[in-house]
Amino acid sequence: MDIQAFFDLSAGKWFSQRTSHHLAFKQAESGKSDIVIETLPKDHPEVIKLCEQHNVDPSLATGGARVVWDGLMEWDEDKEKHSGSTVLVPIPDPEKANEGQLLREMGYAEKAPVAGKYVMSSDDSLTLITEYDTMYSEERLWFASPNLRLRHSILKRFGGFSMTSFCSEIRMGVTKPAEEAKD
Repeated sequence: MDIQAFFDLSAGKWFSQRTSHHLAFKQAESGKSDIVIETLPKDHPEVIKLCEQHNVDPSLATGGARVVWDGLMEWDEDKEKHSGSTVLVPIPDPEKANEGQLLREMGYAEKAPVAGKYVMSSDDSLTLITEYDTMYSEERLWFASPNLRLRHSILKRFGGFSMTSFCSEIRMGVTKPAEEAKD
């Protein structure tokens, strides 16, 4: 499976339950989110814009995905919602079919555009690796069944602080691809 096929399988409305372990504080917290993933064709304006923002030829993109989330974490005393969205655009490595660069409109750990790396494994899992100025993020996603997606991640701050999390995501519905949604 290639990364765009993984995005296609991920398209839809998901309910996510997360458990995060903050290793520095020796504490865990849980949370839940609603996530909507929509695939984007390679000629979609958001795909082209993100490529240009990263100085990448848009013709190298295979397509993309828009991810929108709305969630709540247990530690939030004021029950502040964690919501946002980002666009993801894979740029395959011409020499390694299962690897490439992943452009993000907004990073996972730092709220700024970032380019990371992706690897599709022989077991059809997707690993995303992003190195920031002050931290390292690695996330692995895979399907236990067509409507159950699992995800675990680690976040290491250079100099110590680390967090790990595990999510189970249940598909609650489907979405139209971006080109059909305009109709």
